[in-house]
Amino acid sequence: MNTFELILTDEEKQFCKDLVVWVIRDHLGLASGPKPALESRTLSEELGAFVTLKREGRLRGCIGNIVGKGPLAATVERMAGAAAFEDPRFSPLTAGELDDLDIEVSVMGPLSPCPDPELIEVGRHGLYIRKSVHSGLLLPQVATEWGWDRETFLDQTCVKAGLPKGTWRKPKTEIWWFEAVIF
Repeated sequence: MNTFELILTDEEKQFCKDLVVWVIRDHLGLASGPKPALESRTLSEELGAFVTLKREGRLRGCIGNIVGKGPLAATVERMAGAAAFEDPRFSPLTAGELDDLDIEVSVMGPLSPCPDPELIEVGRHGLYIRKSVHSGLLLPQVATEWGWDRETFLDQTCVKAGLPKGTWRKPKTEIWWFEAVIF
């Protein structure tokens, strides 16, 4: 069974959120003070992370790395800028949107092949589905936010990958799962 045991302290979580805000404000020329800093073993670990931005309950940007490419703090910093200004689904964030911005950070656990789709727990597991050149990922919280059951979650991950619903049942479709610390 896939289990993820990473624990982030409240201070580390707050640092990550403060870093996201600072990156966005700095990019817009509105940063006050130096970049936040915090020495931490966890923030130095090579972990993947996604930064999700919402306004008025609606997605405004979400970009991340499934696996770590450098220290977690650096990954959060890069993904903050990417979610705010490089998500191809949205125009770049503007200064007028800052006050209404909700920030969510998802620190990724290891990605591993799912041995049986029946073991997937909605709200606990995130999914990555790949078939041929198509791939798509949905974070664990997405299924909960939309009220999906396991099969709908699998179907919607296929849709995210540009595949028809039900492709997860077909041979040569890879289903990977992961857990995440979400705050």
